[in-house]
Amino acid sequence: MSLLKHRWSKLILFGILGGIGGFAYYYFIGCTTNACPITSNPLISTGYGLGVGLLLGWDKKKPEQNEASS
Repeated sequence: MSLLKHRWSKLILFGILGGIGGFAYYYFIGCTTNACPITSNPLISTGYGLGVGLLLGWDKKKPEQNEASS
């Protein structure tokens, strides 16, 4: 049970960090002419950062299942 809890906490942490990174990208580097569709809006930029964070934090390994001995 702790593995499932740990996996979700890792995913949430990466999602939050990705969202912060997306907003930081908008704030410090973003587009000032409003011609850039992603970086001119803070919500869209934060959403893309959140998505990237979730993709990076996703655990690709399947949990091992013990076979029952007969």
